Amino acid sequence: MGIRADSIIKFKHNTYSKKILIYKVQVNFSKETIEVNNDKINIGIKLKPIKGQANKEIIKKVAKYFKTSTKNIQIKSGHKAQEKIIEIL
Repeated sequence: MGIRADSIIKFKHNTYSKKILIYKVQVNFSKETIEVNNDKINIGIKLKPIKGQANKEIIKKVAKYFKTSTKNIQIKSGHKAQEKIIEIL
């Protein structure tokens, strides 16, 4: 017994060209600011780092600055640190 030709499902693979940007982020808990220089972002927020609130605010600010959705931004490392690495699709 073999596989019948009419039972084979073909999948069409689409290749998407995605540009991924990686930035080092330095967080300051003082005043509301955002400054982007080459591959570094200095960002100031007023929220305290409690239960991920600060990280959510950082993602919102970066998304607004780059005019993209928050779904396109991920913190890759440094979730509990003032220095973070983020990825933007």
